[in-house]
Amino acid sequence: MSADETAPRTIAARHAGFTVAMRALPLPPAAIHHAKRCVIDWFAATLPGGLEAPATLMTRALAEDVGRGTACLLPSGVSATARTAALINGTASHTIEFDDIFRDGLYHPGSPVIAAALAAAQQAGADGETFLRGVISGYEISNRIAAAVVPAHYDWWHTTATVGFFGAAAASATILGLDEDQATHALGTVGTMAAGLQQAFRADAMSKPIHAGRAAEGGLTAALLAAEGVTGALDILEGERGFGNAMSVDVDWGPAVTGLGEDFTITRITQKNHAACGHLHASVDAVLALRDAHGLTPENVRRIDVGSYQKSKEICGNGDPKTPYEAKFSTHYCAALALRTGRSLRTRDFTTELVTDAALREVMARVSLEIDEGCQAAFPKARSAKVEVETTDDRVLSHFAPTRKGDPDAPLSDEELADKYRDLAEPVIGVDGAGEFLDKLWRLDGLRAISDLCLSRLSAPDAAAAE
Repeated sequence: MSADETAPRTIAARHAGFTVAMRALPLPPAAIHHAKRCVIDWFAATLPGGLEAPATLMTRALAEDVGRGTACLLPSGVSATARTAALINGTASHTIEFDDIFRDGLYHPGSPVIAAALAAAQQAGADGETFLRGVISGYEISNRIAAAVVPAHYDWWHTTATVGFFGAAAASATILGLDEDQATHALGTVGTMAAGLQQAFRADAMSKPIHAGRAAEGGLTAALLAAEGVTGALDILEGERGFGNAMSVDVDWGPAVTGLGEDFTITRITQKNHAACGHLHASVDAVLALRDAHGLTPENVRRIDVGSYQKSKEICGNGDPKTPYEAKFSTHYCAALALRTGRSLRTRDFTTELVTDAALREVMARVSLEIDEGCQAAFPKARSAKVEVETTDDRVLSHFAPTRKGDPDAPLSDEELADKYRDLAEPVIGVDGAGEFLDKLWRLDGLRAISDLCLSRLSAPDAAAAE
């Protein structure tokens, strides 16, 4: 199964070498700390997501794989086979639109990478440090692939669905102890599995979160197969009919390997501050800033004109959402709700009752969304928005949000991240359970057995709904 030693090393082989090195590579404290932040943020999104469809429906559909196996489903703690746990937990983590983002790659790394890493670690009986090293491995490799193929890739493909396969495979390879040849073949195999069309989130469908779950499952599966000798296309990324040429344009693969083991992209992850599509966050931040600065209310605002980048309008330009899911992709809805509430948007802000609220819809009708040339020029390195508000007393007020709250240049503090976690976790596993679990997550690198992250030992008042 060895690659030809005389041939130039492929991108997959170089990535594979990193997955092996990650098991012993000296890590800067910042990388470890930010990996913990990513894991905390992942659990914050996954615990409530596991109580909603499609995760609940998938648990029933895949019942033969539930109630047995080495991994567990969240938040119930019910056992499952590792691949099924990766699939369902990965789906749950992307369901409420609150998972993390690698801005430069138009990519949500946490959902596929951490779901796969957790399942692999539970199957392998790994400790907390090994789990964290797998998480970092998956982030570093997939973040770089994502940055290499966007923005052209993002015209048609959902990066979390496609690149997520590589991240999940890399994380699994590190945790399961694959050697360099095996890891290369795992990445070669997973590259031809990678898919996920953007049409899935241009409609009120459940497919988008399943993208993340499939990536997690596929990456873990490829690693397990490679460990037993299954081979893949070694040049799957840069080959003539490979991932880059098929799914992007003129890809420069140099940055996909540059800085591995030295520059840790995991220290530059966005943790979301609003429970909605990240492409509308800057718009919401600008509305909140104007509201706070000028005492704005729905009653004294005549119009709200939002200018942002093209993808923001393409994906979040629905001025007439019919369902809570569609509302998460509606700048009109989210701007109107921010004006009403004056706070960050949470999962409780996306309900059928609110979507059909007559007074809120009247405010939505005052919101417009257009492409701003400056915001477009800054994309994707910056996710910005300009908002202009006209008041009923004829004032014209404006605010420019050059980035989003939660982005690397305006990060959530550790305490703000913990507050987000508590807001999402406490209704699911209780105040005491959430606090106990958070303490454990901050001490992950000292955890002797990753099985301690199974929630079955915690009080979970609503977890039965997931079974």
